Amino acid sequence: MRHKRLFIPGPVEVRPENLLALATPQIGHRSQEFRDLYAEVQGKLKKVLYTENDVLLFTSSSTGAWEPSVRQGVQKKVLCTTCGAFSDRWYKTAVLNGVPCERLDYEWGKGVKTEDIDRMLSTGEFDAITYVLNETSTGVRNPIEEVSELLKTKYPDVFLMVDAVSAMAGDKIEVDKLGIDFILAGLQKCFGLPSGLAVVAISERFFERAEKAATPGYYFNVLEMRKSHQKNQTLTTPAIPQIFALNAQLTDILEEGLDNRFARHAEMAEVVQAWAREYWEMYTEEGYYSKTVSCIKNTRGVSIAGLNEELARHACMISNGYGKLKETCFRIAHMADTQMWEVLGLLALIERILGF
Repeated sequence: MRHKRLFIPGPVEVRPENLLALATPQIGHRSQEFRDLYAEVQGKLKKVLYTENDVLLFTSSSTGAWEPSVRQGVQKKVLCTTCGAFSDRWYKTAVLNGVPCERLDYEWGKGVKTEDIDRMLSTGEFDAITYVLNETSTGVRNPIEEVSELLKTKYPDVFLMVDAVSAMAGDKIEVDKLGIDFILAGLQKCFGLPSGLAVVAISERFFERAEKAATPGYYFNVLEMRKSHQKNQTLTTPAIPQIFALNAQLTDILEEGLDNRFARHAEMAEVVQAWAREYWEMYTEEGYYSKTVSCIKNTRGVSIAGLNEELARHACMISNGYGKLKETCFRIAHMADTQMWEVLGLLALIERILGF
């Protein structure tokens, strides 16, 4: 099978060095070697997330981490902000777990408005909100800085729970400064690694509330996980190859420099979005553009599937619109270890294929 260079928003292209790190010989997950590896990863993750909170490793997709957020982080009722496919699924996770919840819904492509959150929270009904920082399905980047300020000044007892799946390690997220209680992401997007492991930073007060959860479960029970975490271990058998690769990649991320990495993502986003406005139209509401993935309206009526077939002849792949946006939009990811020259090459290739 001929490999295609991935410009899709996950799983992303993985550098050969990181693929090799996955092949590191296995070690016992109860050994001192593993404890040393775990501790090293912890120190690096805290730097990337600007936090002193515990950062747990979940051997699951990011979706798995939604479960403990609502089961263990909500006592009264959770406000679920929904503006796309994945924020909607987080709401459904709350419903299916029997957690009292209410949705604050927006049309796909629109951003979540902080004043609406203020209006809902003013009722006093809620003690937590779910907030997708970067909605992968629509390319919306929600203004987390505004929400953070709102909660700190008016609703300090409301927990801020954040899905940063397609933003973490590509968009600067100062967890402690923002007062985030629970934030999750998988490795298969901005971290530039294969899927199979999720990273979750959890505040001290979240752990305290989790102690009162009626049915916390076991596999995703953050209190049980924390007991192992404090010994630099995991509750259950972890994805050891991904942890080796994560350790290697975190070293490279820190060597690149966090500010440099975030600036590179922002610059690639600006180039793609300027190109989109010139030849197509952005699907995403202006002012809410993501720094890691652009969702572009197919104003030319091009077959996106056909375009991808042509791109495959040149060993490249972009993403069709997600769900109901299939063929009406397409998405280009500019995240992880992607470089500007690769983005420029992709855009030039699309122009040549379509005869711009």
